[in-house]
Amino acid sequence: MNLHRIDLNLLVVLEAIYTEGGITRAAERLNVTQPAVSYALGRLRELLNDPLFVREGHTMVPTPFTRNMIEPLRQSLRSIEATLSESKDFDPAVSERRFTLGCRDVLEARILPHLMKRVAAAAPGVQIATVQFRRRETKNDLVSGRLDVLLDVVLPMSRHIRHTRISRDRYAVVARRDHPDIQGGLDLDTYLKQGHIMVSSRPTGLGVEDFELSRRGLQRNVQLRCQHYYAALRVVAETDLIVTMPELLARVMNQHTGHQVLPYPLEAPHHNVHMCWHANMDNDPANRWLREQVMQAVAESQSPA
Repeated sequence: MNLHRIDLNLLVVLEAIYTEGGITRAAERLNVTQPAVSYALGRLRELLNDPLFVREGHTMVPTPFTRNMIEPLRQSLRSIEATLSESKDFDPAVSERRFTLGCRDVLEARILPHLMKRVAAAAPGVQIATVQFRRRETKNDLVSGRLDVLLDVVLPMSRHIRHTRISRDRYAVVARRDHPDIQGGLDLDTYLKQGHIMVSSRPTGLGVEDFELSRRGLQRNVQLRCQHYYAALRVVAETDLIVTMPELLARVMNQHTGHQVLPYPLEAPHHNVHMCWHANMDNDPANRWLREQVMQAVAESQSPA
């Protein structure tokens, strides 16, 4: 059976006849005429190749085919009705919506504890998924709905992609507590003499901090390039290598490491994070609610305990 041949209204009529037990009462419930219901039933009988109901006295008795399909049909109709209703009037308290956020691990550790605490309190049925993304595909991901929102540094995008800055962070340097050359302070000369860890998802290329150094004719000694700050901090704990990273994330992760978190010894660009979404989601109640929760979670993460 090809679904394109089925009018959704025909299935609504089928469910009404089953529930009401007759064409007259089904017509009253649907606020249509009896001939309209009879016509719809005739169309369904033809399309599904089954009588669907047989008359016994004043009652329409469902056939085995109808009995077998009625519960899945009811569930589907309820799901469609709920989806259409939620699109106009999103209620987080009863929603079972799944939201997908494009988010790198640098933000997950900061934001997710606060975001999920808010979601658990206001929307216990809502699910959140954070996924990796490719920057060159973010426009299509947002247009298609594969991503509801994107959290990242802002890059040139289509005019149809909205964005707002949600976090402004400085860079900091993390060294182990008993580092032989670093004890409570860090100047540029000491910084440059150390072995460094660069955290990047890219296999090659400079980091933000390297651009500022190269502008001054300086270069640091990167001895390890890895993908995640957690791994970098484990290496910091066991070696004299140091890592440069966003300060707020460093302080969150340092709660479990005891490392030194020191100011970056140069004036460097801030680490700015933006939230992006497609313009057609501007006034979507569900997407707007999600954006508000993310904004609040980021604000709460600014001053970690």
